[in-house]
Amino acid sequence: MSLLVVGLSHRTAPVALLERVSVSGDALAKLLHDVQRSDCVAEVMIVSTCNRVEVYAVVDRFHAVVSEVTALLAVHSGVPVEQLVSHLYVHYEDRAVEHLFSVAAGLDSMVVGEGQILGQVRQALRLAQDEGTLGPTLNELVQQALRVGKRSHAETGIDRAGASLVGVGLRLAERALGPIQGLRALVVGAGSMSALSAATLQRAGVTDIVVVNRTHERAVRLAQTVGGRAAEFGGLAAELAGADLVVSCTGATDVVVTADMVTPRRMFLLDLALPHDVDPAVRRLPGVTLVDLESMQNGEIAGVDDDGRAEAVAAVRAIVAEEVAAYLSAERAARVTPTVVALRSKAADVVEAELGRLASRVPEIEGRVRDEVAQTVRRVVDKLLHEPTVRVKQLAASSAGDHYAEALRELFNLDPKVPDAVRRVETIDMEVDR
Repeated sequence: MSLLVVGLSHRTAPVALLERVSVSGDALAKLLHDVQRSDCVAEVMIVSTCNRVEVYAVVDRFHAVVSEVTALLAVHSGVPVEQLVSHLYVHYEDRAVEHLFSVAAGLDSMVVGEGQILGQVRQALRLAQDEGTLGPTLNELVQQALRVGKRSHAETGIDRAGASLVGVGLRLAERALGPIQGLRALVVGAGSMSALSAATLQRAGVTDIVVVNRTHERAVRLAQTVGGRAAEFGGLAAELAGADLVVSCTGATDVVVTADMVTPRRMFLLDLALPHDVDPAVRRLPGVTLVDLESMQNGEIAGVDDDGRAEAVAAVRAIVAEEVAAYLSAERAARVTPTVVALRSKAADVVEAELGRLASRVPEIEGRVRDEVAQTVRRVVDKLLHEPTVRVKQLAASSAGDHYAEALRELFNLDPKVPDAVRRVETIDMEVDR
């Protein structure tokens, strides 16, 4: 079984297409199960954010699964396969591991180094766990990816060089409006991105924060965390009239802020929703600045957070390369373990059979001598097998590791899947260490 990634992101697709392909809620759970129903797929997880939709799967066939996943993405999004395929990327085995680690470390984000992707990968992991589509291979791999992301942020300056989309958006707001302290801010939505927006506004010194959400109770709870106030969703137009800075990120499928709701004046709107919350026609209003994911993708964020980026990115890339090499080495070594176990198990069977034959042929051997002979024979076999088994584990860490294991299986006619071999793992490992 091998790891496969099929996806599209802000690097390969326009925001308009990402909007159509993006999945969440029940639709995301359904897509998980649809992918897992393939005879070639053992495990699956999907990372779906405003910047990417990626299907991670443990598969036993490559081309068949790529075709099936592409077809399912087309069905779920309504985008024709021929239009979708030109924006997709595919990574397999080692490249797939490297891609996931890079994503978790923030190297593949629209704002390089932003930490929000860690939470999004963790959320994808939990959903796959809850839906029963995750297995040991993906679980271990994603857990390691999360550790790589944490290490990257802890050991480098990527946190300072990069920022969340919210942080970058507020810096753009300062370009348009000047210092944002003392301005009135409106947060539309009460989900995780809206909560991050409200908290970022508060840390930036904004004290007048209003939260509007379709579910008023959630708006109240979020407003209380930042010392702001909640307003009814029906009063959105009135709140827009009094706001200088607006951050919108809802799960709505239609436009939430229309052009006729916005009064032409000096005002900044940050639309972080996918699909977008704010009608792009707002840009044509005098004095109004609108920044959304599409404009960020098209270079709006250039130069906003470049300080220290190159050095931090280089350091994170080095960490990712180191972690990928370590993971692949351990994974390849693990593949050869059943073969090593089968070899030592077969040797143990031969020893016991020969000792039994000796006992039947020379029954007069006294107990002490018989025990010494048995111990000597076992010790000889252990010493003969110790070096090749240790060596094959070391060689297994290379890209050609499977060939060494295959050579052992052919030379000794081994079946590493036999139950007896598996049951003896602990005993045999103890013998090797001795």
